[in-house]
Amino acid sequence: MIKQEIRILLLEALSDLGYELDDSTVNVEEPTNPEFGDFSSNVALELASVSEHPPREIAEEIADSIDREYFSKVTVDGPGFVNFVLDRACVEETLRALLRKSNPLQNVIKPREEEVQIEFVSSNPTGPLTVGHCRQAVLGDVLTALYRKLGYDVSTEYYFNDEGKQIEVMARTLWARYMQELGHEMEIPEEGYQGDYLIKIAQSVVEEQGDKYTVWNGDTENVFKQIGLKEMVDRIQEDLASLGVKFDNWFSESQLHRDGKVDEALQTLQENNGTYSEDGALWLKAKEEGAPQDVVLVKSDGDPTYLLPDLAYHKDKFDRGFDRAIVLLGADHQRHVENMKAGLSKLGLPEDFYHVLINQFVSLSRDGEVRKMSTRRGEFVTMKDLVDDVGCDVVRYFMVARKPESHLEFDYDLAKEQSMDNPVFYLQYAYTRIVSIFRKSELLPEELPYDKLKLGKLDKQEEKNLIKILDKFPETVEIAAYDYGPHHLASYGEELASSFHSYYNKYKVLTHDEELSKARLGLCRGVQIILEELLEILGVNAPNKM
Repeated sequence: MIKQEIRILLLEALSDLGYELDDSTVNVEEPTNPEFGDFSSNVALELASVSEHPPREIAEEIADSIDREYFSKVTVDGPGFVNFVLDRACVEETLRALLRKSNPLQNVIKPREEEVQIEFVSSNPTGPLTVGHCRQAVLGDVLTALYRKLGYDVSTEYYFNDEGKQIEVMARTLWARYMQELGHEMEIPEEGYQGDYLIKIAQSVVEEQGDKYTVWNGDTENVFKQIGLKEMVDRIQEDLASLGVKFDNWFSESQLHRDGKVDEALQTLQENNGTYSEDGALWLKAKEEGAPQDVVLVKSDGDPTYLLPDLAYHKDKFDRGFDRAIVLLGADHQRHVENMKAGLSKLGLPEDFYHVLINQFVSLSRDGEVRKMSTRRGEFVTMKDLVDDVGCDVVRYFMVARKPESHLEFDYDLAKEQSMDNPVFYLQYAYTRIVSIFRKSELLPEELPYDKLKLGKLDKQEEKNLIKILDKFPETVEIAAYDYGPHHLASYGEELASSFHSYYNKYKVLTHDEELSKARLGLCRGVQIILEELLEILGVNAPNKM
């Protein structure tokens, strides 16, 4: 990576000049104005605060000390920016090195001792997955792909909250629908689930069981809990599969209770002086660990709050040998995260074990109007319906295109378009164009003699810019992983596709000059390699034809 090489050269020059500076403060960026070179560093400005010399003088000293092997020019501009213009040979070798590699990420793949678990979606099994769940499903799946690409041992998990009031309400609602199907006058519970999906399940119960459960009692409740849970879990798994999302493990809250993990966690908290009793309830001393206030763990009626089994669940993750637990949660869970961190600290878990990515909600817009959704009121668009309508590729890309912490408005009309305005089409079409170019050349990509290509023929600024974009792909992957931000990949992909389409529209790849044609085919192959890797991480198809 060119930027990383420049950082290393700067650090070497600083060391030779006797300057001491933390590695993380040595920044190298691409100037917005190309007149200032291909890359620029403000390191002299950073040094000015600890040096008696003015920053421009420091910058000139650094510029004079830099090894010129990779650069045609190293200059100083403004108050003290060190600017670098890449030598043609450096640009050529950057592309040739990419073409030689079997994996464009091989320089950032390292042996990792850390075992990472990523938990996401984990929707209550009380209804179908909706458009809102799509975002977290794709974010978690792409994060998993990112960490695996970087060499981490990653396991994914879906946590079913199959205990508590919402499951009781679901069972009672399903039974009410069952009674209605039998011809009885029956109102669904006031807090019940209104969606038609429970009617369909009730119809199947009538077909299989007849009028066997017309009396509501403990046995009936257990039967309808189990029927409802099985149907919902099966549907959730099918819906996720339609989006290309598969989990390594499925874990239920009821298992925690059966195995005594919740009681164990509570006992540990009490032994660690992490709780106290007040007003008949048991409280977690969360304020001692930085949370805004203490919080109830066990209510006065003896039932645990949602927090206690969740603490037990994450203690179980730690006991299973994971070094880091990454959890994706909706925007309404911020306070819960603070309480979780406090509780895990009281349980004695390392501070860096629990990592949370908060993602904002999704709304669906169509014909300029935003549709509001509610699972309980039965007003929602299901994940399956959306995927069936606009396609898996479009849904996946749209769900990661924006920063997770930003609200996402899913533009249905744009998603349906098959034009260059649709960013998924735009990205895939860049790949398809390259396939078409190679088809016309009657050469297979692997038949190009990479070491013999006359890459010096690539003397256009657009070609240099494309190679620079290709070179920063590994860095983008690392940023996307460690920032928990797959949107970086989408932004990168659009930048690469835009540059390639502009280049394609301006210059002919296949010309009467055979050496130039093969050099440009080499550049096209470089773009294709990166697009293949990028689309694979995003879980989006790389089509040969469109």
